[in-house]
Formats: sequence, structure tokens, C-alpha cells
Amino acid sequence: MPAEDAAAAESVFPQLEALLPHVQKPIQYVGGELNSTVKPWESTDVRWALMYPDAYEVGLPNQGVMILYEVLNEQEGVLAERTYSVWPDLEALMREHAVPQFTVDSHRPVKAFDVFGLSFSTELGYTNMLTALDLAGIPLESKDRGLDDPIVLAGGHAAFNPEPIADFIDAAIIGDGEQAVLDMTRIIREWKAEGRPGGREEVLFRLAKTGSVYIPAFYDVEYLPDGRIGRVVPNKSGVPWRVSKHTVMDLDEWPYPKQPLVPLAETVHERMSVEIFRGCTRGCRFCQAGMITRPVRERSITGIGEMVEKGLKATGFEEVGLLSLSSADHSEIGDIAKGLADRYEEDKVGLSLPSTRVDAFNVDLANELTRNGRRSGLTFAPEGGSERMRKVINKMVSEEDLIRTVATAYGNGWRQVKLYFMCGLPTETDEDVMQIADMAMNVIQKGREVSGANDIRCTVSIGGFVPKPHTPFQWAPQLSAEDTDARLEKLRDKIRGDKKYGRSIGFRYHDGKPGIVEGLLSRGDRRIGAVIRAVYEDGGRFDGWREHFSYDRWMRCADKALAGFGVDVDWYTTRERSYEEVLPWDHLDSGLDKDWLWEDWQDALDETEVEDCRWTPCFDCGVCPAMQTEIQVGPTGKKLLPLTVKSAAPSQS
Repeated sequence: MPAEDAAAAESVFPQLEALLPHVQKPIQYVGGELNSTVKPWESTDVRWALMYPDAYEVGLPNQGVMILYEVLNEQEGVLAERTYSVWPDLEALMREHAVPQFTVDSHRPVKAFDVFGLSFSTELGYTNMLTALDLAGIPLESKDRGLDDPIVLAGGHAAFNPEPIADFIDAAIIGDGEQAVLDMTRIIREWKAEGRPGGREEVLFRLAKTGSVYIPAFYDVEYLPDGRIGRVVPNKSGVPWRVSKHTVMDLDEWPYPKQPLVPLAETVHERMSVEIFRGCTRGCRFCQAGMITRPVRERSITGIGEMVEKGLKATGFEEVGLLSLSSADHSEIGDIAKGLADRYEEDKVGLSLPSTRVDAFNVDLANELTRNGRRSGLTFAPEGGSERMRKVINKMVSEEDLIRTVATAYGNGWRQVKLYFMCGLPTETDEDVMQIADMAMNVIQKGREVSGANDIRCTVSIGGFVPKPHTPFQWAPQLSAEDTDARLEKLRDKIRGDKKYGRSIGFRYHDGKPGIVEGLLSRGDRRIGAVIRAVYEDGGRFDGWREHFSYDRWMRCADKALAGFGVDVDWYTTRERSYEEVLPWDHLDSGLDKDWLWEDWQDALDETEVEDCRWTPCFDCGVCPAMQTEIQVGPTGKKLLPLTVKSAAPSQS
């Protein structure tokens, strides 16, 4: 390896250490977490810097980054390190003392790596990406980068429409990353071994030719006079017209993370998590995650048991989160919960599900989940306030179902239930939202009745609806911030004004402003890049954090940046799209048939419900044939046996 390469990758910790006494929570920048990996730079030939573009406390528990970190570091000759967004206090000091964006594992400059991969689960992390690029000394726009700059790669759910950040990234991977990063590594390794022929453009072309890595620079966007997109067309021979998503089949072959990271500083999730299945076919029309991760692929009960056992040994955590989009839908969830509760009864290891579908809840399951841990509140997500709205969004849960479920919970000793709803859904009226208050009051009334107690609580939590790409609602108009706020104010007044039940109902809601910015970014095209850059240059950071978010800044910058294009924020957010319109992400193939999505949008407007294709005949959404995949569900019929070895040989701490 050339000496200058080694010098470029030297640790910046000596310079950083002098700054840490002057910032909040310095521990988050130190590294050295249990199960972190440090490899000698010289022993590797392909090097990845992985970023979750948010603070350490949010980024470290992120499963996506943790999985890729481990998958890459298991490979011979490959190195992966992590970097997170630095808080504004450290950013200012780093600029003053010329300390570049660094990895927490070895404190190497991000600019020294071959790939700088960012995982976006929300679009509100885009300004943090620009902060990291600038601190790293990497040109903000891909067209200005040279041979020695890293390939800037976007992944995660927001990468299914990477057009707003097309100017800033070199590449995007849509879908599952495990196999994709290994394929990319192989291509980069071969190109480097050949002496980097053809420079940066050649390696990007080799990635594009695979048909599963999107290189925005190789596509031109043509616009119609009214501002809509005319077409998106490749500008280089050999580049595919459409780029396909990655789908990992047989999750048991990918049991990651095997050695979960244990944070040094406090983080948002202090637990070990296991993804028990991927994908969801419930068909909730608002849910991008459910649509883009099809088909359903279950991890086997024995595979889950092995991951939990290894993960607990590797971390010492006392809680296991069973993760998926709808965990209670696993075909063997009852046996999984009972088997794990039996196995870890003596160790007092608690189990948790992120939230439970009303129609999948039963007391046996809930009791298993709380047997070894604390009995916390239960969270259910009816999403729509009225029966009519739940038909529109295809959330097939009746109010009777909900009341019956919470009655069972309150009757079995629970005292706290949280209900999650959305405001601003397509066709919604004030009356639909007011029915949320009625439902909450009915819940309290029933709870008091079955428990014989008055100390029960129901918390209503409401988020603003944001239409997302690759969903039936991708054509829908978004409710304005003003209308969202007015509707929620009426709901708050109705709850607070009720003398009988109001005091037992907690009410949490977000105002409509962050949702409008998220909507601008989620359905935007390449013209939005100028807005993101303007907001960043105006000081925009950590837009997902209420205390740092500035709606006025976003609107001011958008008005200025979009003025020359003849479009505005409303054009991107509150405008309904037609079937004929070319959407910015149409050339990115999630496997979902566009005609099927449109038909489902029409079904929503007709208030027609559609069944889950796991248990009914196929509805031709297109994913299985397009992606050459299939639904993988049990039951396997196996049981989780207690670990007899535990008493014979104590585990190593």
C-alpha cells in the first residue's frame, strides 16, 4: 500500500481528544464498544465507512447498519467502520481545529475509505449527510469528486426515492443490503486490483451494469412545460432503463447481527433485537415499509432461538426485542414467546414486541412476553379514527375488535394502553378524526368496567400522514400543515373537555410542519436537491429533532430554490397526481406493479378492503414473479427446547 494512503488513514484521535472536554456527551465519540471491530488498515483492500446520519444514541442501535458492519467485517480483506452525526457543539470545534469527520472505531478520516455508505430510514437525515460530507472534505456534489474520494452510497427505506439527493450521492442500493454490499465489494476490489482503470466513472459503470445499483449521474431527467417529469432516460450505453431492488431469501442463512454492539453511552433502545421476519402483506395502503419489503420471509423458530442465545451471551442485555413490521403475525409467535420465556425464566430476560396488532393480540402471548420482565403498557395502532377511514387505509380492525382486546388486557391486570393514529389520511374529514376521542373514551369506560378500578390510562398518540413512494397513496394529496393543526386542535379540545374520561386520556401529537418537509423530500425529484443544499448552508442540522427543526428555514429556502422551476412546496405535497404522470421513482423497481398500486388506490377511494395474501390467493401485486421470490412462512412444527448445556457449563461473560 502506498505510504500516502496509510498517512491519509491515520487516526485523528489525538486532535479529537483535546476537543472532547468541551462538548456534551463526549463518550459517544470515543468508540471501543463491546463487539466492535478494529482491523489493521494495511491488511484490507476494500474499506467501508458506514453511517446512520443521526446522533450516536439513535444511530448505534440501528439494525441495518449493525448487520452490514458485521457482514462486511466477516470478509477477508474487507474493513467496515462506523460514523455518526456529530452534535453542533463538536461540529463547530472540528471546523475550528480542522478535524475531519471520523469513524468511531479507529477515528480514521471518512475521506480515506473506498465507500461512504449512508442508511436513511427517514428523509429528514439529508442535511446531516451534507454536514458529514463537508466535514470529511468530500465535495458535496458527485460531479466534483475525484478518483481518491469515496463512493458515496445511499441505502435504507428513503433510498427507494433517492432523486432529491441525486446530486450528492454516487450510487444507491434499494432493498436488502446484505448480499448487495458483498457484490459491490467484489466489483470495487477487482477494479482496484487492475489499477483503477477508467477512473471513478469506470467503477460506477461496472456497478450500474449489474442492474441492481443505481447511479443517478447515468440518467437524465426531462421535464414538461408544466413542471411534471417527461421521462427519465439513461445517458450512457449499457446502463439499464430500470434498477431492481435486492431481496434476501432464507433469513436463516443471514443470522445477523451475531455479535450485537453494546453502546457506551445511553441510546434509544437498550436491548438486543432479533428480526423474526422481513416483509408484510397486510396491505396497509399508507405503509411504505410493508410495500417495499415484500414478500414475507419468516425466520424459523430454531433460527430465532439460536440468534437470541448467541446475542445474549455476546451482550449481557436483559431484554430481547422481537422485531418485524407486525411481529405477532409470525406463524409460530406463540411458541416463540413461550419457548424463550421458558428458556430464560431463571435469568429474568424480558421479551418485547414493538407494537401489537389488535386482531393478533391474545392474553397468553402477552403473558409470555411479560413473564420474565416488567409489565409495561400495551401499544396498538388502529391508525384511522373511524371505521370508514380504516377501510380506506385497509387496516381491517373494527372498534368492537379493539374494545374486546383492551377489555381483555385491562381485565388481566394491565393499566396502560397506548393507541396510535394518523391525521391527514386521504378522504379524511374532521368527523373521522373526532371519532378518535370517542374510541378513547369507550376504551376508558370499558377498562373501568372490567377492572373495577379508576386508575387506568389510555394514551392517544397521533402523527401526520405523509404519502410515500411505492405505495397506493403515492398519488394522494397531503393535508396542509394548517389543516392538520386545526383538526388536531379540535380533537384535543374534545378530549380535554370531557369531564368523565378526559383526565384518563393522554394526548400526544406532532404539529403538521415537519410532515410537510418530509412530504417534500419523500416525493421530490432532483430539483429538491437545491432546497436541501440551501437549508444545509443556512444552518439546517438534525431536522428529525424538534428542537433543531426550523419550518421557516425550509420554506424560505424552498421558495428561493424552486422559484426558477415554476413549482413550489404545495406542488410537491398537497397536489394529487394522475395515473399518467411519470413519478420521480418510476425507474426504480420495487417489484410492485404500478397498475396494481393504482387499482389499490382506487379501492381506497371506494373504501374497499383487500385481504392479506399470506392466507388468501395472490392479488398479483407483482413482487414474487418480478423479483423471482416467494412468500416464506411456517409453521415448522418445531419447538424451542430449554438449553440443557446451561447448567453444565456456565457461559463466558
